[in-house]
Amino acid sequence: MKPTNPVPLHDVQFQDLPRGISSVRALPDAELAALWDSIVVGDGIKDTLLAQAVLNYTLRPKVTPSVLPMHGVILLVGPPGTGKTSLAKGLASMVAALMKGAKFRLVEVDPHALTSSAMGKTQRAVGELFSQSIAEQAVNGPTIVLLDEVETLAADRTRMSLEANPVDIHRATDAVLVQLDALAASHPQLLFLATSNFPLAIDQAFTSRCDLVIEVPLPGAQAARQILHQCLSSVGEMFPSIARLADSRELDRVAETAAGLDGRTLRKLVVNAMALRKETALDPNKLTLADLEAAARKAQSSRAAAKGEHQ
Repeated sequence: MKPTNPVPLHDVQFQDLPRGISSVRALPDAELAALWDSIVVGDGIKDTLLAQAVLNYTLRPKVTPSVLPMHGVILLVGPPGTGKTSLAKGLASMVAALMKGAKFRLVEVDPHALTSSAMGKTQRAVGELFSQSIAEQAVNGPTIVLLDEVETLAADRTRMSLEANPVDIHRATDAVLVQLDALAASHPQLLFLATSNFPLAIDQAFTSRCDLVIEVPLPGAQAARQILHQCLSSVGEMFPSIARLADSRELDRVAETAAGLDGRTLRKLVVNAMALRKETALDPNKLTLADLEAAARKAQSSRAAAKGEHQ
């Protein structure tokens, strides 16, 4: 017997959701807003993302596609670890907070749940996800859909190998494009936020439908310093000596050494630096900027070695 009362969005479990949707949550969300604040990116990126997303709700419903062909799709691309997914989730919450009075929801798609080795099943699953599951969510009010690793759903048809069931993958990409057009026409309060580590793997027809494609780059020295300062300050709440490192001018030197490392690696540097010596492992207050710089050099060496293996 079905429950008489609807299940709150934040209580929906994975098994209650249609195939391909991993979660649905109400917006704005304090946890996602904190993600937005924690991600450090270049000047203007957050402002541009937020402005474009808000236009989806203030401008797009009022103009015809023949005048302004907006599809309600924003694509974030860049290397792994730069915070694209966190940025997208935080963006969803920020949009909902700005558009007061409307009940927004965030729908997260799991693209890997849609693939199948059986001919035709991937295409059918993708079509049902967009035409049924996402459309049903959009009927209930303003909806933001996160398409992580979008190249999985909209693979570049010109690069497909003949050995990897290309017909079904080709048709799955076709289904995504057809459904994006249909949803854009029927649900102007629907916004897709897509991310990709491999933009060259995305079909150009999908990219052409994006209202904004923005690159989230690896942090430079200034951004690296901000990230390290955040981490050291937070850890410093428990270990006072570490808090003093956050405000040291010598942190600039560490940031210069760490420039170019992805945000995830930068946040791990504090722990990695403590692990270099047993003394700092036993007492984190003994951490020094020299430890941090050594950890940054080690991380850069690992990065260079990984690059060499892939060339």
